[in-house]
Amino acid sequence: MVSLLTMSTSGGITYPQAQSDLCMRPIKRQPKVKCTVHIDVTEQPLKRSSFTPRTTATPPPKHNSLRLNIFQKAAAIAIDAAERALISHEKDTPLSKTADPSVQIAGNYFPVSECPVRQFLTVEGTIPDSIDGVYVRNGANPMFDPIAGHHLFDGDGMVHAIKITNGSASYACRFTKTERLIQETRLGRPVFPKAIGELHGHSGIARLMLFYARGLCGLVNNQNGVGVANAGLVYFNNRLLAMSEDDLPYQLKITQTGDLETVGRYDFDGQLKSTMIAHPKLDPVTKELHALSYDVVRKPYLKYFRFSPDGVKSPELEIPLETPTMIHDFAITENFVVIPDQQVVFKLGEMMAGNSPVVFDGDKVSRLGIMPKDATEASEIIWVDSPETFCFHLWNAWESPETEEVLVIGSCMSPADSIFNERDESLKSVLTEIRINLRTRESTRRAMMVDDVNLEIGMVNRNRLGRKTRFAFLAIADPWPKVSGFAKVDLVTGEIEKYVYGDEKYGGEPFFLPSGSVDGGENEDDGYIFCHVHDEEIETSELQIINAVNLKLEATIKLPSRVPYGFHGTFVDASELVDQV
Repeated sequence: MVSLLTMSTSGGITYPQAQSDLCMRPIKRQPKVKCTVHIDVTEQPLKRSSFTPRTTATPPPKHNSLRLNIFQKAAAIAIDAAERALISHEKDTPLSKTADPSVQIAGNYFPVSECPVRQFLTVEGTIPDSIDGVYVRNGANPMFDPIAGHHLFDGDGMVHAIKITNGSASYACRFTKTERLIQETRLGRPVFPKAIGELHGHSGIARLMLFYARGLCGLVNNQNGVGVANAGLVYFNNRLLAMSEDDLPYQLKITQTGDLETVGRYDFDGQLKSTMIAHPKLDPVTKELHALSYDVVRKPYLKYFRFSPDGVKSPELEIPLETPTMIHDFAITENFVVIPDQQVVFKLGEMMAGNSPVVFDGDKVSRLGIMPKDATEASEIIWVDSPETFCFHLWNAWESPETEEVLVIGSCMSPADSIFNERDESLKSVLTEIRINLRTRESTRRAMMVDDVNLEIGMVNRNRLGRKTRFAFLAIADPWPKVSGFAKVDLVTGEIEKYVYGDEKYGGEPFFLPSGSVDGGENEDDGYIFCHVHDEEIETSELQIINAVNLKLEATIKLPSRVPYGFHGTFVDASELVDQV
């Protein structure tokens, strides 16, 4: 989510050197952390104590390593005292489920420490010979104890990597060393406000003021990114990029041993000046990368751009929106970009009233914009209303020339803002087909499933993105927000096949790897599903590899460390790693 923290400050400051309600229910016990290491960014080891939110005192500030002058030392003391007073004032204030750390990071959402490479993992069954490369998955993993509210999406980015070669597997997990994480590590505590969990009401305004005061005094550098890089992953132009929509991407490098290293914040050689959403779309035919950037403070609230296969950025196209809007995902077709302008918006004035700035706007009519990929003017966008539509994720879209329509497949959520704000109603995520008639500029919408099942987080065959697809592989989010299995959905017939993990096992995104990885197999579903699965009864994690054609388990890789439930992943083939930058 794009953060209010990206607002600029003025002045010639010399900075120290910087390198859902998810409706979550606590799980019955805290899992054991099986790997304990520290991240190599400072002399201070990154130790983690058990999270005891809102009951422990704030650790004493550690500013001495920043070589502060007399003015900065005095300012640090004053700001730290104000922060402690704010925390003390808040300690008896109840938190909503969507901001309560004891809910948001309970059970297997609880963070883990880094794990260095562990080779020759136990494999049950046989890993298919065609799988040769590294499966990486991103997730939120807060480094420090929350001192106030915390939402799952606020956690620091951690990437889990499983390298597979000749039927053998290794595992490692590493924090993405964002500018935010590096600075907080040096200070030994969190100082960057959390965009969803903390920026509520008057206390959220106070936290912003404290943060900007630290920036003006040179105690933190808020001019070089505030993002957590915890959501998406894409391998493009020989680079692995970790993303969250509150910052530029971060470039990671996969080592020969299967470990991960953070290269740094990546601006495409100075071409990218703004944030980029966590779900850019890689066209499998043209190899272009399409992206959006949204702003919650100033116009233009939305911009579109794309990169050529060798990383050259197109001019930005400003897309006129009347209200800053939450746009987590979008879609592409062979010739168009599909832009959702929906009812979850940012209203900063709500903070003055004591509320979250992320709200549902019932007066707004959701719409979808169909824009040519090579558009140079916003007037080329065809806007079509699609009332009461909120898709957090869009799985695919394609053109139907015979009917002059664009078909969009996504999971429609209701209540639309329940990921961000506590609601009494149970969240539903319904697999939906939206048809947009380019001639009449009208839309129709229908639920694709007869079964009452929540389907969220997943994908289609990435080699056919933007083209007509028959199958989607989507997580069964039941009991919400846990994932009890995944579904293979026939988008033509509506038939569904379920793969259920069973017992007390839960997972996350089902990642579909086409056979042959890079080029794909002959049939659309010819490939394998990768699923991180955690057994909550015995507190162990594993990677399951399932044949996507018949949904039979091929292999299970036993992991040496617990893997928290996370977000999105990708697979980097061994042939692609040869040219990695």
